[in-house]
Amino acid sequence: MRAGAGVILALLLCRAAMAADAPAPLKPGEGAEATSGYCNACHTSDYIVMNSVFLSPAAWKAEVTKMRTAFGAQIDDGVAAEIAAYLAANYGVAAKP
Repeated sequence: MRAGAGVILALLLCRAAMAADAPAPLKPGEGAEATSGYCNACHTSDYIVMNSVFLSPAAWKAEVTKMRTAFGAQIDDGVAAEIAAYLAANYGVAAKP
């Protein structure tokens, strides 16, 4: 009986740990679906949220360009512009003077 209770407890703890590892949801808005679909193919949205505290709109555009050129993300120009605009509008910080 104790072994069964231990197994159940372990399963519950694993489930809680897995729930804590769920990626951060993206803010709703035009471009959120494309951003989630393309960006989450390689990494979680946690990277977007984590970088949102210091990337300006121009820096987000540069990040999207870097993902395409340096890391080979297969994103066409139109979708890249949509993703960059979404990130700039929803996660960009004001550029420092």
